[in-house]
Amino acid sequence: MSLEGKIKEIAPSNDRSSCYVIEIELSRENLSGAASELLTEQKIPYRLKYTLCSEFVNALSQEVASQFLQNMTFRHIEKGERFIRQGDEPDHFYLILKGLCAVLLEKDDMVYKIAQLGAGDIVGEMAIFIGERCNAHVDAETDLDVLSMGREQFERLSREYPELRKFLSEVVTRRLSTAKITAERKIGRYIITERINVGGSSIIYKGIHSMLNMPVAIKMLNHEMAMEPDFIEIFRNEAKTIAQLNHPHIVKVYDIEELYRTIFIIMEYLEGTTLKDMLKNIPKLSIAKILDIIMQVCFGLEYAHRHGVIHQDINPNNLFVQSDGQVKIIDFGLACRPGCVDVNFLFPGTLNYISPEQIKGNPIDERTDIYSLGITVYEMIAGRLPFSGDDARTILNWHVQQDIPDTRPIFPDLPDELHTFLMKTIQKEPSARYHTISEILNELVPLAEKSGVQVEPRYCKQSKMIGMFLVYQDEQQLELKHFIEEFNKNISETRAILRITHFDDT
Repeated sequence: MSLEGKIKEIAPSNDRSSCYVIEIELSRENLSGAASELLTEQKIPYRLKYTLCSEFVNALSQEVASQFLQNMTFRHIEKGERFIRQGDEPDHFYLILKGLCAVLLEKDDMVYKIAQLGAGDIVGEMAIFIGERCNAHVDAETDLDVLSMGREQFERLSREYPELRKFLSEVVTRRLSTAKITAERKIGRYIITERINVGGSSIIYKGIHSMLNMPVAIKMLNHEMAMEPDFIEIFRNEAKTIAQLNHPHIVKVYDIEELYRTIFIIMEYLEGTTLKDMLKNIPKLSIAKILDIIMQVCFGLEYAHRHGVIHQDINPNNLFVQSDGQVKIIDFGLACRPGCVDVNFLFPGTLNYISPEQIKGNPIDERTDIYSLGITVYEMIAGRLPFSGDDARTILNWHVQQDIPDTRPIFPDLPDELHTFLMKTIQKEPSARYHTISEILNELVPLAEKSGVQVEPRYCKQSKMIGMFLVYQDEQQLELKHFIEEFNKNISETRAILRITHFDDT
């Protein structure tokens, strides 16, 4: 028996938050003869009511969620029906209102049940991603009531309501975070293991290289931005920019993948915390620790600037302190070349750390990062920002018009070099600041050395290996053993390690 219908009414549930009460009106003209008879005899209700609670729909505002659901079609699927087939190119996806379905993987003439889905779940989501074939069958385990939408209709709606693209990000996140089979969690050569952070423009996952078993961080651009040409170019720019940089104090990019209608940046996996979180737990850092962080950030910025890259968003959230104390500059999403201008006055950067020239839409250069670094260091020293208030207009006005007060009365115990650093970095006029990071390093190196802080980049020591083959006959073995022991003794004195593996000569 086939039943289809349209949504007549949608309203937020009074009993359950983030849920919707949906009323369906069955369509007589689409009913089979038997079903039409039952409907006429009122053995089948003419209207059906459901309460839908779904994490995918909850990502949307009520207005957009209502428009989205209103454009879906109701369908009743009978128990035992296979409504998605492995290998087919899907053109519809389904949101389950009631009942259960089984996701079945057919492999090597065997069928494996890999998931069971129920009310609030989505199935057939690959219909939204052009070029993806169904990787499993889906059978109705019970009578199933669903809402359905085609790819073209979703495309039209997402253009009309860009917020609907959040739905795509939720779908991909669910696929990558909860899929029970490895193939569904692969991004190129990398396998997603867990979601570790959600930001304003991206989602960060932890993953591993499928062959090398190497941990990585995988940054996915949210679909709200991925489907906007300007934003996706910014994200591509971030990946390409960092990929060209190779420095111990800048996060390393290994790969870039475009999949599921968005971009993934595969980066080195960092263990530790952001400077922002560190300051929440340790509001007042020691002078040595502050100097250590400044020096490492300066080494990274000096290298980036030398390669024609301005970060444009230096702040405690974008400085990552690893568990061994090594600092990495992360998030190059706003990076650009010296002289670039924000013609749209979108205030690139984080409001509390943004430079006056960024606010005014003037050309930016190395001194822009220097200003943001100065605000960051002030926060490290004081445990607070150099201004009060969280109103955007007040903050922007401070950056543009109000000079930083003399720091000597505020921090009487601060070394002179750090007083000078603060007063010279947080100047409103770029010409009054340090012109380059090298100038900062020249002034701070003597103080750092006196404080016992390392004054050179922390390059990781990597083990290297030389391969040699020694071919010999059985009668030479004892004599060679003596030479090898002597050779190993000499090698050990250099702290290198000799490993010996025996092979049969074939």
